[in-house]
Amino acid sequence: MNTLLDRLQPYPFEKLRALFADLQPPADRPHIPLSIGEPRHPSPQFVLDAVAAHLPLLANYPATRGEDSLREAIAAWLQRRFQLTAVDPQTQVLPVNGTREALFAFAQAVVTAGPEAMVLSPNPFYQIYEGATLLAGAEPGFINATAASSHLPDFASVPESWWRRCQLLYICSPGNPSGAVMSIPQLQALVERAQKYDFIIASDECYSEIYSDEAAPPPGLLQACARMGNDSYRRCVVFHSLSKRSNLPGLRSGFVAGDAAVLADFLRYRTYHGCAMPLHHQHASSAAWRDEEHVRVNRQRYREKFDAVLAILSGHLRVQRPDAGFYLWPETPGSDTDFARQLYARQHVTVVPGSYLARDTDSGNPGANRVRMALVASQEDCVEAAQRMVQLLGAL
Repeated sequence: MNTLLDRLQPYPFEKLRALFADLQPPADRPHIPLSIGEPRHPSPQFVLDAVAAHLPLLANYPATRGEDSLREAIAAWLQRRFQLTAVDPQTQVLPVNGTREALFAFAQAVVTAGPEAMVLSPNPFYQIYEGATLLAGAEPGFINATAASSHLPDFASVPESWWRRCQLLYICSPGNPSGAVMSIPQLQALVERAQKYDFIIASDECYSEIYSDEAAPPPGLLQACARMGNDSYRRCVVFHSLSKRSNLPGLRSGFVAGDAAVLADFLRYRTYHGCAMPLHHQHASSAAWRDEEHVRVNRQRYREKFDAVLAILSGHLRVQRPDAGFYLWPETPGSDTDFARQLYARQHVTVVPGSYLARDTDSGNPGANRVRMALVASQEDCVEAAQRMVQLLGAL
């Protein structure tokens, strides 16, 4: 077996099961899971209809690079959403089976393994970044994101030696778990670093379409590139998904876009990897990327849940509305693992300890004494979970 597999750490949800293994929650309280970021709003009916209408295409092999119609729909969406003047659907867009698969595979394609190879990422982070790094034969470098840095990675703290060794930088904006959004100038500063130190930026933007202010959508990496005259998006790629945007996590549909030279090599890797998107999923995805009304409705549902939940938690927990995304990232009264255990044992509500989403560093674990709450359940369940949380806090 590949000995690098031994370096993988347990996934947060494995650790969560172990944390709760000796607990027996109250049977008279239905379980409310706020742990997994799985959207549960209804999937758009027109997308489901498109899947059904194209089921006969199961008789055909799909191409790894995807159908022209899907790449064109994605390119058009990118241009509308991020005010881009040009995105070439033939060379700058590549459909993928969800961003999780692509974020992992990307490191395998672009990293040259060796003792000096480094891949940098935020801390806390989406654990795929670390697993991809380790199996690509590189050393992970974690950049802490704390309240002191507005929950964005503190890039100023990164030593020069790390930038020199860096082959790939993962960023996540809006961030998981905080929802913090990087500005255009902050993104441009990273692009300049990538040019100086010759590394690739992989920008995970899967939460970009869930935000509070319709007049101020979160900016993206390609948008930052274009505004500095980098229309080729050199050394920059973005990852987008229909899972959160369109409530289609089971469709496993997303895309990678950006630097054509990087994508050409990634396509070559994927051709051998054997991960083409089924044709009926491609046609359904095209329909989803061409429609915005269902996305606006989705955002409004999340706004209403944030309003209701924050009104209940106000004065009981130190928590703020995120810039984007569907998570709350509150501070806990004491240990995050103890709080999660108490909440499950007494109230049958599941949240993720923040320390499980981060790694220990010389300055501590940046997720400690926080929990991640995914407001993906119905508004009724989210409100009930918040009320149970207040009851627990009153008893502690």
